[in-house]
Amino acid sequence: MEKEYNEDNWKWHRYDHLEEIDYQVAGDYKDVLKEWAKNTSENKTNVMKIDTSVRGKEFISGSLIYQQKTKEQHENSLFHYFLTRDFLITVSFDSSVIQSDDSLLLKKMDYTHNAIDGFFVILGEILSDNIQKIDKFEVRLNELLWKIKEKNNINRLEEIYELRHQILVWKNIMIPVKEIRLGVEETFGEGVTDGTEFKRTCKRIERGYTLVREYQQEIDDLVNFEEMVSMHRGNEIVKTLTVITTLMTPIATWGALWGMNFKVMPELEWKYGYLFSIIIIIASTAALYIMLIKKGWMGDILRGKKKNSFFK
Repeated sequence: MEKEYNEDNWKWHRYDHLEEIDYQVAGDYKDVLKEWAKNTSENKTNVMKIDTSVRGKEFISGSLIYQQKTKEQHENSLFHYFLTRDFLITVSFDSSVIQSDDSLLLKKMDYTHNAIDGFFVILGEILSDNIQKIDKFEVRLNELLWKIKEKNNINRLEEIYELRHQILVWKNIMIPVKEIRLGVEETFGEGVTDGTEFKRTCKRIERGYTLVREYQQEIDDLVNFEEMVSMHRGNEIVKTLTVITTLMTPIATWGALWGMNFKVMPELEWKYGYLFSIIIIIASTAALYIMLIKKGWMGDILRGKKKNSFFK
């Protein structure tokens, strides 16, 4: 079904399917529009094409994923666009997918002066939807930050990487929008950057990128923190095993010596040989233990685990 929005200087033609396109509305762009529609039907991901071969008849076209589920790769929404100075054609764009009200969207279009500004109204709504999701993401990240302090385990690491995946998905939504912004400047020249909606959407791109960058850095810091904690605990385990092995060395050595079955073993006749051997084992073990303490190799291992502590 075609929906047409008319402004004084430009038009927006909305279609649900490529087959519905009325090529007569394209005027001089009729042939290239047919070629675009033919090639676009196979697009399943972000694509952008610029054509500046004819001065004054430049256009930019492509496909854009404007909504992506974080659980499944193929659960996304994609629309196709064909943009000139005078008209905009979109196919399969549904404003309800990004929680945008159609009437409010059209109201914003009233303040635009060309199709480029109108297209950037749409891109701005797409970015707004993603930024709202990022704002909710902040709450989850803050909760996770305190969960890690209160009770850190493998589930916390799983949550960290789940949040990292989400932020990367949203970043992948913003990257093509930023590419379109650069592509529009390249195609139509610097004059198009004077529009209010163009400037507003550019600021929104910058804001979204800033949020993504900062949260991504915070998540990376959490990952580094978890790696540091894991490394410390791994070292503690190795250290504990090393100390235990070291402390058991006198027992094992003396036990092996007295376990030999040579014919001549004078200590077998000693009245207090058994007591003497125990004293030697205890004394040598104690001496080794004192040496380890003086070298500072026993401290953390002998301390109890403390609540709300990362390493102790």
